Amino acid sequence: MTVYDLVAMGRVGVDLYPLQHGVTLDEVHTFEKSLGGSAANVTVAAARHGRRTTLISATADDAFGRFVHRELLQLGVDDAHVQTVSGGPPTPVTFCEVFPPDHFPTWFYRYPVAPDLLITTDSLPLQAIREAQVYWSTVTGLSQEPSRSAHHAAWEERGRAPLTVLDLDFRPAFWSAADEARRQVRDAVGRATVAVGNVEECELATGEADPVRAARALLAAGVDLAVVTQGPRGVLAMTPAEQVRVGGFPMRVVNGIGAGDAFGGALVHGLLEGWDLERVLHFANVAGALVAGRLGCSTAMPTTGEVQALLSDVEVADGAM
Repeated sequence: MTVYDLVAMGRVGVDLYPLQHGVTLDEVHTFEKSLGGSAANVTVAAARHGRRTTLISATADDAFGRFVHRELLQLGVDDAHVQTVSGGPPTPVTFCEVFPPDHFPTWFYRYPVAPDLLITTDSLPLQAIREAQVYWSTVTGLSQEPSRSAHHAAWEERGRAPLTVLDLDFRPAFWSAADEARRQVRDAVGRATVAVGNVEECELATGEADPVRAARALLAAGVDLAVVTQGPRGVLAMTPAEQVRVGGFPMRVVNGIGAGDAFGGALVHGLLEGWDLERVLHFANVAGALVAGRLGCSTAMPTTGEVQALLSDVEVADGAM
């Protein structure tokens, strides 16, 4: 049985990025196809740092499903736990528009349900979940059954072992009502030891719009590490013993989609390396910025060397000042 550095559970599909920027989809002529889905992207991002990763998800038995499996393997992710669902919904497709620097509308074609929401408790690789150094899940999996029950079964198996991460990746389109999302997310926070989300997602989980108060509320709910991302303003991380802030890393933004997933994969790497929290956040921030400066997402994830090179340039510049 393989023991993974990272086991992630959640969305996978195909992203279609427009090659014409600054126009709406009705005016786009050509697209670039790539692997997509938040959980899938995090596994790819961590694999780029040399981590042994796998994804728990599902696709349809169709052309896009075959593409997903092939891309996962080519990008260094074990696809052994990505199920193929026959006779159900198609492998989902996501379109986006690109209006740099800060407007990237996204449309998810996963109606009325996607294969990754059909994961059942009986299909879970429980030993892999239990033994992984990091187990990562997102709140999207709580939006429908049977995925919701499967997520709770995975947390039961995990038993709040260290580095059980809940990504607060909230997509309103996947939920029937905001109140239901709020209830499910707040219940799930207590199952994790690490919570990661932007300010709006942390507010959904805690009711607090201020980053510091939101981080404190996440700690009070039971996590050991709360990470609140703030886009160009940087990131705040808090544990019961320390509070660390790191400013945003300047980058000419091409496509902001996927930067958070790059941040997540780099966060996993830094935590597993045992770095101090400030170093982890700097590393993850730069990884996210690099992806924001590229069109794609999964295929744009940086290597450790790329991140370290950019960090070294910054450190040299800072030292000269």
